[in-house]
Order: sequence, then C-alpha cells, then structure tokens
Amino acid sequence: MTVRIVSALARPDLADQADEATAGAFPEYNTHGDIAAPRWSRLYDECPSYQLVLWDDATGEVLGEANTIPCRYDGTLQGLPRSIDEVLATGLPEVGVAPEPTALCALAIAIPSGQENRGQSRLLLEGMRALAAGRGWAQLIAPVRPNWKARYPLTPIQRYATWTRPDGLPFDPWLRVHARLGGRILRAEPESLRISGTVQEWEGWVGMAFPETGRYVFPEGLALLHIDRERDLGLYHEPNIWVAHDAEPARGPG
Repeated sequence: MTVRIVSALARPDLADQADEATAGAFPEYNTHGDIAAPRWSRLYDECPSYQLVLWDDATGEVLGEANTIPCRYDGTLQGLPRSIDEVLATGLPEVGVAPEPTALCALAIAIPSGQENRGQSRLLLEGMRALAAGRGWAQLIAPVRPNWKARYPLTPIQRYATWTRPDGLPFDPWLRVHARLGGRILRAEPESLRISGTVQEWEGWVGMAFPETGRYVFPEGLALLHIDRERDLGLYHEPNIWVAHDAEPARGPG
C-alpha cells in the first residue's frame, strides 16, 4: 500500500470523496455547532491547502481526512485560544480579514467507518505537524475531543484530563496517540464548542426524548445537555483538551 497525504487544494476530488467516506465519523449533534457549522464549508473554499486527505494511491481508497486552520499562538499558556469556536471565529471572521497566523490549529481527524485502528490518525497528525513546519511555524495546537469522555459525561473535563494509566500515559486513547508523538497537554476547556437547538432538533439529533426541563446525559455526549422546555431550547457545550506539538517535517508513512 502506497499511502500519501495530499491537500484539498491539490486534489479537490479526493477531498469530496473523503467527505463522503467520513460522513458518519462524528455524532450527528456534533455537526451543528453555532459557530463551527456555518464556517466548516468555508475551510475548503478559503483554506484548501490546510485540509488534508490520507489515501492509497495504488487503490484510490480514502483512508482518512484532517481539517486544520492557521491561527495565532505565542507558545504560552496565556496565549492559548479559549476554544474551537474562538479559533474558527477568528480565523474565518464574518467581517474583515483574519490576523496574521503564527501557528496551525488542528480541528478534526475523521476516519471512514470500518477502517479505524489502522494507524491513520497518527499519520494524519504527523502530516499536520509537517504542514505547520512547512509554513515556518513552530507549533501545532489541537483542541482534542477525547474518545472515551462520553463514557464519563458526569466527570468534569479538568479531572478527566489528568487521568493516567499505570504506565503514566493518558487514560484516554486519543490523548495517548498525541502523547506518544510528543504532544503536551496544556489545558482542559469545558466550553469549547457551543451547540444550541430546539428541543425537537435535539431529540432528532440524539434519538431520545426530553420530557421536562433539566440536565441530561445523552448518547455520545461528552458533557450534560441543558434542556429548557419553556424556552424550547437545548444548549450543550462540548469540552476539549488542548494539546501542543512541536512542528516537524514528515518522516513518511512507514
């Protein structure tokens, strides 16, 4: 298998193919962010060189997709963006132009259903670090959506981020991938991605009923969903864990 990483700028056809192949990679509710959803397609229109596709050029099979956006980051904890929403709102403003970037921010890695656990996430993460290095930036930062947090929705993300295994590596599998590649956990952010909708919309997105006002655990949710039936509003803030990587050239897919 000859695995390559290409940008949506170089191969827009593969980017379209990757979008179709990874359509179910995230829960439905996760695609309705108040800030993120209306800007997501703009990533391909305005930042195509920062959207990556992993593919096998021998078979034409898409193996994964990665989304990134240039951002400003000075390398300090104080200079870290607050959230995914802030990164997207700043990098793709409704009015004006984005500030001059100094780093690259990872947004998502998506793997086609049935193809997980083949090392694609590691390759795409390395590709993002190489992309940052190629632009002359020292850092790749990532607001990580931890895989297993949905198993512990009542645990605050600040505590979850500190959980480790006996060998000292992070408890969460996706955080372990980052750690093994040299990623450094910087900070947990409890309100990184804002998602609001009507009660009916939320019931459709997650496939369960919300009969009364209150806070709910829901399928694949990383935190609690707040339902206000009087206002016909469901409000959820998805938490993330910020991780930083030193940018470095790609070593190849081996």
